[in-house]
Amino acid sequence: MKQNLKDFFQQLGRSFMLPISLLAATGIFLGLAAASANPQIQQVVPFLASSSVMYVTQLIRAISGTLLGNIPLLFAISLSLGMAKKEKPIAAFAGVIVFLVFNRSMMYVLDNTSLQLDAVGNVLGMNTVRMDALGGILVGLITAMIHNKYYNIKLPDAIAFFGGTRFVAIAVTVVFAVLGQIIPFIWEPISAIITGVGTSIAQLGYFGTFLFGFLERVLLPFGLHHILNSLARTTEIGGVAEFAGETVTGALLIFNRYLETGVTPDNLPLTEVTRFLAQGKIPMMVFGLPAAAYAMYKTADPAKRAKVKPLLLAGVLASFTTGITEPLEFAFLFVAPMSYLFHAVMAGISFMSMHLLGVMIGNTQGGIIDLLVFGATQPGSKWYMAIIVGVLFAVVYYNVFKWAIIKFNFATPGREENGENEDVLGDVSNKELEGLALQIIEGLGGKENIVALENCFTRLRVDVVDMTKVDERKIEKTGANGFIKPNPKHIQIIYGPKVNIIKDVVEGKLNM
Repeated sequence: MKQNLKDFFQQLGRSFMLPISLLAATGIFLGLAAASANPQIQQVVPFLASSSVMYVTQLIRAISGTLLGNIPLLFAISLSLGMAKKEKPIAAFAGVIVFLVFNRSMMYVLDNTSLQLDAVGNVLGMNTVRMDALGGILVGLITAMIHNKYYNIKLPDAIAFFGGTRFVAIAVTVVFAVLGQIIPFIWEPISAIITGVGTSIAQLGYFGTFLFGFLERVLLPFGLHHILNSLARTTEIGGVAEFAGETVTGALLIFNRYLETGVTPDNLPLTEVTRFLAQGKIPMMVFGLPAAAYAMYKTADPAKRAKVKPLLLAGVLASFTTGITEPLEFAFLFVAPMSYLFHAVMAGISFMSMHLLGVMIGNTQGGIIDLLVFGATQPGSKWYMAIIVGVLFAVVYYNVFKWAIIKFNFATPGREENGENEDVLGDVSNKELEGLALQIIEGLGGKENIVALENCFTRLRVDVVDMTKVDERKIEKTGANGFIKPNPKHIQIIYGPKVNIIKDVVEGKLNM
């Protein structure tokens, strides 16, 4: 039971990634559009004030607003797809059907009863119960559950045509038509509980911000940090803002509404919203972790430095530019767990210090791109404080990591007895990639030992038949930075930002 629960949350974390990635990309476009519309920047670059540029700026804001306004639908599709075990496209299709049926059923209740709710809003043209992202999450989870149970059901011959995947659409329609009649009567107390959780976190003040940053790093090795982030970014836990009578929930959605309209919330300062966003990561990701990587390089065996340099440099570039930290974190997570605990504490301090100093930098990733787009180009962001704190972080990280590695003889890259891991994925041809893919498949025990293959931002996630057939040493030679085995049938291989390329090539070889 405990293992099944862990597997469920692992898969749930993966399923959140697609809409969250879209939110991050949308945020960057919104940030650039907002910066180009800034009168102070237009004085420096007059071209930005031209009618043609302003037309593009407003177009970006309009399209972004449409995407952000339909986050519940995106969650419904993504979770239906991600939580499905087989026939994933059918599950995603069912998620769309269910979302429409569910909201139309709730709208019917509101139109034909005397029920009065505060949480009412427009969803795809329907005046329905405003459940925000949680509505999409509920739809996705239940749809996937029904899909997994009935996608291969066999019906009697007379109605066999409606069996299998066709039955899924029928089943979910019936279930959510009924749920749509029930939810309006029970949603307000549920919503009050969720809002209460968000209020409780807010009342913890700066300690609450520290706790968020600390837990995000602690949960990362288990892949559960996506859940924490998603809840803060898209639900009441991240804040509830009022914009001229319209309610927007979730830290990221509130901040992006500000970028879209240029209007600040009526009821709370933006610094209380962005405390859960990119600003808390910047000192740690742009400055701290690169300094830790330099400490690992300096303490490596001089004879091995040339081999570990590409590995560490690739991790530094990923952390510095995009905020993808796992390639570096997994370089010391297992061999120096005390250092990772220190890193998690520093992450909490990073979030708390930005909150204390009144910094206002939104978006999600935490790399230099976020610092420039959502900090340096935005009025009143106090982006320079992130640099000041970041420099201090670099000094602390470098000295603590160097001291700990030497003091406890941690086997960080270049110090292991037989570690020869390199960034073999640097500049390789398609033919070489295919060779690596075959080596990965062989290391996983061959095609017959591979049940399912997926990837997230940095990890190749593989379900296997027999874990004893997996040869980690052979896989390490393909450029893997580390391994996680959350259960006896699942292995996660850390490759870094290039994992999507690896997954596509390996998948191609598996399908041959």
